[in-house]
Amino acid sequence: MPDIVIAFFLLGLLAGLLKSDLKVPQPVYQTLSILLMLILGLKGGMTLHGKFEIGMLSTLVPVAGLGLLLPLLCYPVLRKLVLLTVDDAASIAAHYGSVSAGTFAVVFTMVEQARLPVNPETTLYLVMLELPAIVLMLWLHRKLGEQSEKGSILREALTSRGVILLGGGVLIGYFYGSTGLGSLAPVLLDGFKSILALFLLEMGLCTAKVCIPLPLQHWRLMMFAALAPFALAWIGIGTALVLKLPAGSALVLAGLTASASYIAAPAAIQASIPKANIGLAMLAALGITFPMNVLIGLPLYQQWILSLYS
Repeated sequence: MPDIVIAFFLLGLLAGLLKSDLKVPQPVYQTLSILLMLILGLKGGMTLHGKFEIGMLSTLVPVAGLGLLLPLLCYPVLRKLVLLTVDDAASIAAHYGSVSAGTFAVVFTMVEQARLPVNPETTLYLVMLELPAIVLMLWLHRKLGEQSEKGSILREALTSRGVILLGGGVLIGYFYGSTGLGSLAPVLLDGFKSILALFLLEMGLCTAKVCIPLPLQHWRLMMFAALAPFALAWIGIGTALVLKLPAGSALVLAGLTASASYIAAPAAIQASIPKANIGLAMLAALGITFPMNVLIGLPLYQQWILSLYS
């Protein structure tokens, strides 16, 4: 049986496919996403409390480098094989180079449930991978001569909701530790799985919405979205082996490299590449890649990693 939180995703997906009137109100969804990212940051900061060492940069810097490598690998595939325009190829490459906070929450829950060993800085992988891909692809898009909104790309990325909440949560968790956050633990930290379950319920509804009717004219993109996670996961696994990460950290990294952003990237891309079709990005990232990872990919990546580490 899959983890109980996955059942909530399936419930939302089924309700959406059946065209039920079930829906999570937008303010509630916004609250859930804010809490989810903040709690992930807090948990990461707490694991670093009193344990941060400069040597951790030897892991975090290569992980950030993946945020540059992944979109550079995806862009030519999207241009030459999927046959997307420059705008849409840059947009979707940024989404796949960046990462999914929802996928991260699910894979981290899997790691905790399986009691796999993790490095203290593992939660920072999400922050390290969030920015580079977005910044790189927006820069590349501008270099290719396309007009985009004025302003600092780096500022847009650094001030995005996800980065502020994750980064701020890490700092708060790091400075206050489990003792300082003890009064908030019953509501925030202990309620993490319940928040994740409700978030995934909405993700199931959203997935059904972007896939109905199925846009068969974009079959190339749908094939990419279905197959890319399994190839990208091996980049994360290979990096984990080179860096000699423990099995839990390897699974988190594989899950992240296999994922695609549907929260931070759309906001940044929509502001900076107005000609890009965000609907295509959501179809690929949320409609196909997210459920592919949650339902099939993550358990499979766990089997691969456990076999390599046994």
